[in-house]
Amino acid sequence: MPIVVDIDVMLARRKMSVGELAERVGITPANLAVLKNGRAKAVRFTTLAALCAVLQCQPGELLRWEAEDAAGG
Repeated sequence: MPIVVDIDVMLARRKMSVGELAERVGITPANLAVLKNGRAKAVRFTTLAALCAVLQCQPGELLRWEAEDAAGG
C-alpha cells in the first residue's frame, strides 16, 4: 500500500509505549497496532487528531505516501 504509517517513529521520538499512546488516545492497543502496522483500511479524523494531540505532531509526520513499485508493489 502506498500510504506508510510512521507512528512507531513518533513513539520512539517521544519515548512512549504503544500501550500508553492507546490509553491516552482512547483506543485499544489492538486497534492502534492495526493502524501502526499499516493494516488499517481507514482512520477517523478524530483518531488522527487525537494521535497528533498526544504526540504533538502534524498528520504528515504520521502518514506519508510512497509510490508503488511498478513490478507489482
